[in-house]
Amino acid sequence: MKPRELIPGEIVQLSPETCRNPMFSGCMMTVTEPKAFGAQGYVQALGENGKMGGQAHYRAQWSEMEPTGGRAPWAVE
Repeated sequence: MKPRELIPGEIVQLSPETCRNPMFSGCMMTVTEPKAFGAQGYVQALGENGKMGGQAHYRAQWSEMEPTGGRAPWAVE
C-alpha cells in the first residue's frame, strides 16, 4: 500500500507475503491510529465460553497492508 490518509475505523488487510508477524498474515485490521510509518490497529480475537475476546494490537508498515474499501461500524475499546 502506498502512503495515503487513513481514517480511524478503516479496515485494512495484512499481507500474507509481507507481514512481519506471521500470526497476523491475512487478517483484517481495524485502524486505530494513522502513523507516518503506516498504522496502529487491532485484530479482534475470538472469545470463549460465550464471552467476547480481546484485541490483538499491531503496528503495520505501509508495505504490510492493503485497503479493503471498508470501515468498521463498531470500534471495540
